[in-house]
Amino acid sequence: QVQLVESGGGLVQPGGSLRLSCAASRSDIITYSMGWYRQPPGKERELVAAITSGGATNYADSVKGRFIISLDNAENTVYLQMNSLKPEDTAVYYCTAAIRFRGFRDYWGQGTQVTVSS
Repeated sequence: QVQLVESGGGLVQPGGSLRLSCAASRSDIITYSMGWYRQPPGKERELVAAITSGGATNYADSVKGRFIISLDNAENTVYLQMNSLKPEDTAVYYCTAAIRFRGFRDYWGQGTQVTVSS
């Protein structure tokens, strides 16, 4: 069994920064890509950013220039540095990973709340 363990959410003022982390619970896996989705209140889940094991990245237009995704391949850990946060960034943020472990599938974290408010 593989679990994704997220941390780093919380309450921040507009213009502030937060750093999310997500680590896979096992080291005997192959991680092809990791990423972050978010689900704002009353809305559908949407892609925020993703990164492959080779370092290729993809960002939602709404976060380009403000968020940075990075990946520690050795630790199977993905980070999301969120800067210049806006109230519209308020959402539950979910980590996801495409992992080979006794087969190949996508895994999801439990979600972490990010609230941007003064």
